[in-house]
Amino acid sequence: MSEDELLEPVDTPDTAETPQPVDNTFSGELYPARPPRLRPRANLRASRIQRSFSDPRSADATNASYIEWLIRQSMLRDAQVLSRGLSGQPSMWRNPYAKPDARRAIRTASVWFTAYPISLITEPGKSYLAALGDERLWDAFEAIGISAVHTGPVKRAGGITGWQQTASVDGHFDRISTQIDPAFGSEDEFRALSDVAEQHGGSVIDDIVPGHTGKGADFRLAEMAYKDYPGIYHMVEIPEEDWALLPEVPAGRDSVNLNAETEKQLAEQGYIIGQLQRVIFYQPGTKETNWSATAPVLGVDGITRRWVYLHYFKQGQPSINWLDPTFAGMRLVIGDALHSLGDLGSSALRLDANGFLGVEKSASGSPGWSEGHPLSEAANHLIAGMVRKVGGFSFQELNLTIEDIRDTGRVGADLSYDFINRPAYHHALAMGDTEFLRLTLRTSLELGVDPASLVHALQNHDELTYELLHWETLHRADLYPFRYEEITGAKLAETIRADLLGAITGDAADYNRVFTTNGIACTTASMIAATQGLTTLDAITDEHVENIRLAHLLLVMFNAWQPGVLALSAWDLLGMLPVPASEVSDLIAEGDTRWIERGAHDLMNVFPAATASSSGMPRGRSLYGSLPEQLADDNSFASSVKKILALRSASALDIGSQVDIPNVAHPGMLVMVHRLDEGDATLIDPPLQVTVLNFSGEHIEGTVRSPALASRRTVTDATTGDEIGRVDDLQSFAVSLPPYGGLFLLIGAEIDTMTGAISIV
Repeated sequence: MSEDELLEPVDTPDTAETPQPVDNTFSGELYPARPPRLRPRANLRASRIQRSFSDPRSADATNASYIEWLIRQSMLRDAQVLSRGLSGQPSMWRNPYAKPDARRAIRTASVWFTAYPISLITEPGKSYLAALGDERLWDAFEAIGISAVHTGPVKRAGGITGWQQTASVDGHFDRISTQIDPAFGSEDEFRALSDVAEQHGGSVIDDIVPGHTGKGADFRLAEMAYKDYPGIYHMVEIPEEDWALLPEVPAGRDSVNLNAETEKQLAEQGYIIGQLQRVIFYQPGTKETNWSATAPVLGVDGITRRWVYLHYFKQGQPSINWLDPTFAGMRLVIGDALHSLGDLGSSALRLDANGFLGVEKSASGSPGWSEGHPLSEAANHLIAGMVRKVGGFSFQELNLTIEDIRDTGRVGADLSYDFINRPAYHHALAMGDTEFLRLTLRTSLELGVDPASLVHALQNHDELTYELLHWETLHRADLYPFRYEEITGAKLAETIRADLLGAITGDAADYNRVFTTNGIACTTASMIAATQGLTTLDAITDEHVENIRLAHLLLVMFNAWQPGVLALSAWDLLGMLPVPASEVSDLIAEGDTRWIERGAHDLMNVFPAATASSSGMPRGRSLYGSLPEQLADDNSFASSVKKILALRSASALDIGSQVDIPNVAHPGMLVMVHRLDEGDATLIDPPLQVTVLNFSGEHIEGTVRSPALASRRTVTDATTGDEIGRVDDLQSFAVSLPPYGGLFLLIGAEIDTMTGAISIV
C-alpha cells in the first residue's frame, strides 16, 4: 500500500453546487479544503474565526476569491484572531513563566503514553480521538500508573495544490492548519479526551512544530508574495535574470531540490546562506541540500516569481524564519500553541524540530551556523515562556549535543527527550556491556543535565536514533576511555554505531532496517529479539516471548527507576514486532524505512478481526496481547510495569536527584544512586535509592560500591520489603541478579506498604 493510497484526493464540487460536508478516513486524505468553523471556548469567544466555503474557478493570484479562501485556511490568520481573544486578559498573568520547572511538570504528568494516530485500531466508526478518550482505556492507564497521553500530531497536515489538500509527507509533522484533521476526530472529541483524562488524574499532551509547516495556505500565500506571508519562511526571491541558475521543476511538481553546485552558486551570488552543518535525511537525487526552488508562481501584484526556500527536513516542510522583520513565523507558532492549550484543553506541548530555529551565514566560507544557534535558544524561551504563562509545560525533542540540551533547557522547554542515553541503553543490551551507557550517564551529570529534566522513552514513532551527535561533532577530537584505551569522540561514535548495526540489522535480523544516516527502524521487541539471536520474524515463536519480555522489562526499569518522565508507546505495552517490509513496500520505497515499525495495534481488543487501522496501516504482531488480557494476568508485561511504577511512585524517585554512577564488577551491570530529596539539594541526609540492573543474559553476583553510600545503613529490597544486607565500611554491599534482572533498593530507609511513606531506618 502506497502513502498516496493512504491519502487519496477528494474531488471538488462545481461552483453551481452547494458544497456538502464529506466524511473522510485517512485512506481518503485529499480533503475538501473547506474546514468547519473553529469553535473557541468561553475565554476565546471573541475570536470568531470563520472560513469560506466558496468554490473559486481558478486557483491562482488572479482570483480574489481564491486568495480570500487561502487566507481563511491559513494558520497566520487564525493566530491573529486567537491572540486577540487572549490579549489583555487577567488569565495571562496568573502563572510564573520565566524559568523551566521540570519537577512541576513531572508532578503534573510523570508517566506518559505516546500515541500515534494512524496506527491505533479503533472500533468501527469510532475516531482516533474518541478511542483515546474511552473511559475503559483510561481505567487501564490508571491501573498501570500512566498519567498522561501524548496524542501525536492530529491537526491538518500536508499541503494545498490548487484548492485540494495533498498528503502529509512526514506523518502529520508538516502541519498546515490549527484544525483537527477529520481523519482523527473533531475538536469536541479532543476536548472530551481532555475531560476524561482529568477525571482520571491525567493530562493530554499535544504538539506544535516551531521549525516548519507543510505547504498549506500559508506557504501558497507566501509564494504569491501576499502581505506578511513570505516573512513566515526562510525564502528568497530569485530575480528572473538569474533563473538560469535554478533547475527546471519537473511536470507535476511544485519545487525541486538544489544540488550542491547550485547551492554554492546561489550562495556566491549572495542569495542564500548556502551549505549548512549537515543535510538531514540526505538521499542522492532526492535531497542533496537543504534548499529547494519553486516553479514560477504568479503573485498578487501581477509579478511572476521563483523562490528558493530552506527546509531542514523534507521538501514539503518549509522552514520558519524566526527573525524576519514581520515576525510572522513567530506569530503563527504562538497562535498554534495557544489554540492547543486555551481552546482544546491540552496541559502540555511537545516542541518538534525546535533546535533548528536559527541560521546564519558563515563569514569564513565554512558551512552556515544552523545548529545550536543562540536564536534557537531565544525562540524556545519565547515559546516555552508563553506555554508556562497560560499554565502549561513543554518538552523538546532536541537531538544535538548535551551542552545544547542543557543550554536550551535552562530557559526553554521544561523537559527534554533523552537522546543522551537512549542509544546507549540499546547498546548495553545489544553488547551485554554497560560501559558506554555509564559514560553517557556520567557525562550528562558532569555537564549539568539533571536526569529529572529528561523524558526517558522507549519506542516512539521514530527510529532508534544512533546519530551520537555529542561525540561526533563538538567533541569529535576529545579523548574518552573505552575498552581499555582512549579514543576520540568521532571514533567512539563510529564504534557504537557499528556495534548497533552489526547486532540489530542485516544478518543479525532481517526485519530491522537502517533509516538513512539517523538510526535503525525497529520496535523495542524486535531490537531485543535481534540481540537474542532471532534472525527472522518467523523465528520468533511463543517460546521466545518470555525472554523478550524480561529484557523489555529491564529497559522499563532503566527508564523508570531514575528521576524524570517515563514514556511508553502502544508498541511497547503490547510487545509489537515490525510489519514485514513487503506490506509497506511502497511507503519505504524512497528510504523512509520507519514505516515498518509503525504497525497497527489494538490496545483494548476492540476490533479483533481488523487487519489494518482505519488509516490503512497493516496490523502488526503483538507478543504480549491487549491491555485487558494483560491486566488479568499478574505475570504479564503490563502487570509487571504496574509494579515497577508503583515503587517509583511510592518513593517519589521521579523527582529525586541522581548522585552517582559507580564502577561495576561485571560489565553487564549498571548501578544508579539517587537521593530521594524532591530536588532539594540542601536537604541533609535524605533516604537513598539504588537501582541495580543486569543487561546480560547471565546470572550475576556482584558488589555495589559508591562514595554516596553511608556505612552501616540497612539495604532493603523495596520489591519484597526484605533487608538484604548493610553497607559495609568500604561503602559497599553484595547483590545477586538473574538474567535481565533489576533491584530497587533503599538505603537507610523503608517504604510503609500501607501508606507509601518513606522513613529513615
